[in-house]
Amino acid sequence: MVTPVLVLPTPCRVAMDELLLSKLRLSVVAELLTCEWATFADLTRATGATVGNLGAHIGKLIEAGYIDEEKRFVGRRPQTRYRLTASGRSAFANHVQALQKLLEGTPSS
Repeated sequence: MVTPVLVLPTPCRVAMDELLLSKLRLSVVAELLTCEWATFADLTRATGATVGNLGAHIGKLIEAGYIDEEKRFVGRRPQTRYRLTASGRSAFANHVQALQKLLEGTPSS
């Protein structure tokens, strides 16, 4: 009796942006796509993340140059707000393109 051999297709290798593989970081970038600026409070409400967790993930996006941070005062209260940079917008577009290639089954170059 011959044992059948399972032949698996070659794995599809698609270049993914590791920073955007995080659900929270992807949510922040997606939220910033729709507005010029968003405050920290806006992003906390939109993502449902805790303040500490959101702050850590935003720090990684700032470090990568995907978002800009601006600290200012509104009245007498401090406010931190964020916006997506051109680099962040490009990274998001490339990430979406890589996901589309995964769905199509074609590796990216």
